[in-house]
Amino acid sequence: MTAAPAQVVACLAFGSNLGDRERHIHQALAALAAGPAVTVLRVSRLYETPPWGPVAQGRYLNACAAVSTTLSPRALLDLCLAVERAGGRERLVRWGPRTLDIDVLTYGDVKLAEPDLVIPHPRMMERAFVLVPLIDVAPDLVVNGEPVAAALARLDRSDIVEWL
Repeated sequence: MTAAPAQVVACLAFGSNLGDRERHIHQALAALAAGPAVTVLRVSRLYETPPWGPVAQGRYLNACAAVSTTLSPRALLDLCLAVERAGGRERLVRWGPRTLDIDVLTYGDVKLAEPDLVIPHPRMMERAFVLVPLIDVAPDLVVNGEPVAAALARLDRSDIVEWL
């Protein structure tokens, strides 16, 4: 008899700046939770944030979720990418506008470096639009030896507002 896969808590980041941004994020959360391998544990508030990167575009809605999963890191990423595609995501320009973006930020205590999957997410501690909602779902999280709250304290979050 084979043992069931272990449950791991992972943190995911969501962003949208095209169309009905709020609906895109809520539909993504529902799609992730629809299967047997992912349980959404906690969801942050939504935050409106300025765009990041060199491409001119509209403001984003961002959120984070803590999920419990039996999926491997690769399978979780594949599921997130499938949910993005189902939500109308087209990868035309790096850091460009998007209906939906889902990033795997953490996966338990796993450290992983593959060409298209790095865990913990390599730039998360530099981005207030990730850390503000992440603190809602994982206020005591420590990444690479640093509390996320300490990383956020160094960042400008003046243009991030809670979405009502």
